Amino acid sequence: MTRRVVITADDLGREAGTTEVILALLAEGHVSATTLIPVTPVAKQAADQIRALGVVPRLHVTLTSEHGLPRWRPLNGAASLTDPDGTLTDDPFTLGARGETEDVIREADAQLRWMHDRDLTPVAADSHSGTLYGLHGRSWLAPALEWCAHHGLAFRLPRDAGPYFGGPLPPELAAAHENAVALADTLGVAIPQTIATNRQTLHELGSYKRLRDGYLRRLADLPEGTSELFLHPSHEDAVSGPDGVLRAWETRLLRDAAWHKALESEGVEVVGGWW
Repeated sequence: MTRRVVITADDLGREAGTTEVILALLAEGHVSATTLIPVTPVAKQAADQIRALGVVPRLHVTLTSEHGLPRWRPLNGAASLTDPDGTLTDDPFTLGARGETEDVIREADAQLRWMHDRDLTPVAADSHSGTLYGLHGRSWLAPALEWCAHHGLAFRLPRDAGPYFGGPLPPELAAAHENAVALADTLGVAIPQTIATNRQTLHELGSYKRLRDGYLRRLADLPEGTSELFLHPSHEDAVSGPDGVLRAWETRLLRDAAWHKALESEGVEVVGGWW
């Protein structure tokens, strides 16, 4: 058995700057996958551009807006997902307190149909801001897995969650995770061995070198099987606040000779998916 990794640039279509960076990284061969947000003003342009590259993104099921950007609107318009003005909240905990399962699945259906209507047929899905996983209140993990099974989609759920959380899960969360992995296997939904990303703030990291060192450790620690490293590369000025610096550092990392040397020396095969 060998170690394989999917290197994913999340958030294609978030806004123009992020979209430009992700398309460039794909064209340069520095990432092997991306995820598309269908609910944004630049989503259609992003879909057209990535289709021209011959790349099919995963569906980034999006149920919340983001701080620092004009609010997004759901494609299905379900009331339990929106604020009174019809936009998606930018607070995952607000969504977790009020979202109804039927509305979540209908919105996921609408976003998948939106991609199909633009001649993009994703083979996997994941959750923007982790809102499907129950980390912010109500969990839609089981319905999401059933939805993926219905549509023949793989799903970003780590078989081993330790590398993402940085250690063992709390007992209640560990039990829920174990049940979800068992359900994925029962339903035939392909999942990665593990997933990892940077979860530290700019203040906690302090420098690009520490971010790079963190990713080099994650790479070295990847287990046998196919895992995923997902990043959020962008231009610094495309994302407000400290996150803009972090996203610019991740862009720099993906082009860093030290990163590419580590991929080679670790003997990790870069692939496009875990299915």
